[in-house]
Amino acid sequence: MARLFSWKPALTYRGRQFKGLRGWAGKPLHPPLTDIPVASYFLVGCFDIISFFGPESAAGDFFQAGTFVIIAGAIVSLPTTLTGFWDWLKSTAPHTQAWRTANSHMAIMVIVTLLVLINIVMRLNTSDSTSAPGLITILSVLVALLVGVGAAYGGSLAFDYGFNVETAGDSPVWHESEEDVYPGSR
Repeated sequence: MARLFSWKPALTYRGRQFKGLRGWAGKPLHPPLTDIPVASYFLVGCFDIISFFGPESAAGDFFQAGTFVIIAGAIVSLPTTLTGFWDWLKSTAPHTQAWRTANSHMAIMVIVTLLVLINIVMRLNTSDSTSAPGLITILSVLVALLVGVGAAYGGSLAFDYGFNVETAGDSPVWHESEEDVYPGSR
């Protein structure tokens, strides 16, 4: 098994520098936290479309599921926002392309968050939950589209610019070997 899989090095934190709210060197906190709000906001758009246009027998269930999903996404967006802001504050060199891209990402995600909060308030004040009302459906679809655009900017930061991505350069893990290499070792 050891010749086919390497389990421990990716999960170890020994040898990684702790950076507070930013996470550990090579294991930042913000990127993995983004998955839940992004997926939630996309799903609520889908659920509301199904609720609005789909069969009446399932409409209320999809609207209720969308309510649960958007609330869950909003809850997880709190630490996501905090860690993202801390990344921006502590590691973004001003007046660079990465800084401008981070600003665009942050602006879009702040708008998404405000629209999500409005959406939640509207949902909780809807007396008829037999299907998604038109305005809430439009708002949910707008949130789904905007979160996709905002996530694309965040993805560009990590994958195009390597923002807050720490590698070992010419890491020995890429060399043919039967030995696992741990963070901080060569």
